[in-house]
Amino acid sequence: MNLKTSENQVFSAHIISWYRANPRDLPWRGTADPYRIWLSEIILQQTRVTQGLPYYYAFSDAYPTVRELALAPETEVLRLWQGLGYYSRARNLHACAKYIWHELGGNFPNTYQSLLLLKGVGSYTAAAISSFAFGEAKAVVDGNVFRVLARYFGIATDIASGKAKKEFEALANELIPKDNPGEFNQAMMDFGSRQCTPQNPDCESCPLKSSCFAFQNDLIKELPVKINKTKVKERDFHYFVIRCGEDWVWKKRTAGDIWEGLHDFPQSEKAPVSISKISEAEPSPFPKKYRHILSHQKLNASFSELQIPIERYPDLAEWCENEGYMLVAEKEIEYLAKPKLIVNFLNDQGI
Repeated sequence: MNLKTSENQVFSAHIISWYRANPRDLPWRGTADPYRIWLSEIILQQTRVTQGLPYYYAFSDAYPTVRELALAPETEVLRLWQGLGYYSRARNLHACAKYIWHELGGNFPNTYQSLLLLKGVGSYTAAAISSFAFGEAKAVVDGNVFRVLARYFGIATDIASGKAKKEFEALANELIPKDNPGEFNQAMMDFGSRQCTPQNPDCESCPLKSSCFAFQNDLIKELPVKINKTKVKERDFHYFVIRCGEDWVWKKRTAGDIWEGLHDFPQSEKAPVSISKISEAEPSPFPKKYRHILSHQKLNASFSELQIPIERYPDLAEWCENEGYMLVAEKEIEYLAKPKLIVNFLNDQGI
């Protein structure tokens, strides 16, 4: 046995030993059901476990198998996803379920390469499903794994660079034990999120500190290296809350922008919304301003209210039809899939 192989086995053994000593009781652990594993992985993409856990329970209760999810209306799926963000994940989840049910007879692909063919499934998710459900020795590599490997092995490659993924994946696949890939992957994910954290990692109790490059060289804060910063776009939204009796004017957001398939109000950003055909009155602004942070965008939102007299309802209905809006009774609003920003506004109004 060469020295490198021996060192790799020691690293893997320490990681797995730590994992067994620090278990977390999560509902998708201990199952080999690829549907439940896939569901948890999609929900937890860009989401903390504490935030994603209620959504996992809600989805697994509403759709206990891929069949129920495949046959559900998209609006229902988006409504259940409401508040979790990154709504393309929900649309991909639904599209993937329909493909598995209708095209694959409800049978999940059982290899890493075949899983990559599913919509919304990248290398990380494919590795997770194939190792947890089918025992394939394919390493998961996410931000947590980047951090652990960069610190322990002293890798200064910019993790935002194109070559980093290949370099870290190659190393992780050298480390993964062929007879226990699923547990190793779980251990790496948990170790990075709970022990080797981005800020203030608990190095003193770390079982790897005696051989960790970053700890031994006082480079914990410097590793991993991430040079490229994503540019954040700032946008100003002004919403018009238009009501007539018990009906509200809503619009369904289309492709090409954030929140595709969700519902919000008529809104102006660059081009103003023309409401002169339905009311001569000026909209009345709500005093509270809202700020909503997305991964690559910061939204500044304000709301103004416009009450349309009931006798003008036919004009309002015609205007909605021409402009692509919809009239929704107040009691039906809760059933619309809405972005968190709109939910926050409605909560402030007691709706």
